[in-house]
Amino acid sequence: MLCTIYKSTKKEGAYLYIPKKDDFSQVPDTLMSMFGKPALVMMINLDGRDLAQVDIEKVKQSLKDDGFFLQLPPPPENLLEQYKERKAQQGS
Repeated sequence: MLCTIYKSTKKEGAYLYIPKKDDFSQVPDTLMSMFGKPALVMMINLDGRDLAQVDIEKVKQSLKDDGFFLQLPPPPENLLEQYKERKAQQGS
């Protein structure tokens, strides 16, 4: 399965996967306005590959069902909470 990947010009770490290059017809207008102007990253064949940040089967299913897949960056680490947790563990 071939797809084209674009990165967002508005949201750092957001990527949009679509089945056909430059065909954003299945992507909702509200998503496109939040995403900004898509910047082409690459075209890839998803068959027999692994992706670093997302489950490839979810990507394929979303491309089939919705016509696109949106990859968002992981939430930032809460370093304060990690510190508190370590301190609590050391105290017990």
